[in-house]
Amino acid sequence: YNIGKEHFGKVEPMKPSQLAPSMMCVDFAEMTDTLRCFEAQGIEYLHVDIMDGEFVSNFTLGTDFCKYLRSHTSIPLDLHLMINRPDNKLPWFGIREGEFVSVHWESTPHIQRTLTMIRDLGGKPMLALNPATPIEVLDYVLDDVDGVLLMTVTPGFAGQKMVPCMPEKIRNTRAYLDSHGREDVRIEVDGNVSFVHAGEMRAAGADIFVGGTSSIFAKGTPMAEN
Repeated sequence: YNIGKEHFGKVEPMKPSQLAPSMMCVDFAEMTDTLRCFEAQGIEYLHVDIMDGEFVSNFTLGTDFCKYLRSHTSIPLDLHLMINRPDNKLPWFGIREGEFVSVHWESTPHIQRTLTMIRDLGGKPMLALNPATPIEVLDYVLDDVDGVLLMTVTPGFAGQKMVPCMPEKIRNTRAYLDSHGREDVRIEVDGNVSFVHAGEMRAAGADIFVGGTSSIFAKGTPMAEN
């Protein structure tokens, strides 16, 4: 499937799909078994939602949880910082080489500096865009990102329905990146990445998928099967 061919007249190979289970959906009583399952299934990243109760109206996970995961598995973390002023707090997280770290465009007045700090700490910076945040906020930070995290629901809570226009935004983001010479930039999607929606998101150009209660952690079937 050729994303953007009709616009740019060239064929770009699709990047391999990667999975990032949402760790806020884990049953903590089964954490060890869950991590072993993820390792056996070749899961690429563990998506860790950090919420401060201010940037979003929820409070989840934290720095000690990140330390716990790193001490119990070699799967890299995919840190999603839904917090105000992440530029003042990045050193708290012990960012490791190769870990994705997403910060929201609205979370700080110094977004370029924040993305640069993530790279300086060894991480791979991602800019997170809420459903109504325009793609054009990327205009002056394209050289500073390795990925774009597209929220396909309003951030803050699991179990929401996808905002209907999000497949179009995924397509537009892929076209935007390719037209600016950044075919290498990954697109991660987060929110109602269900068995139904994941294929549509993939066809639109997404390549990293945050799986939560509507897919990886769906009830009624074994997690390994999900």
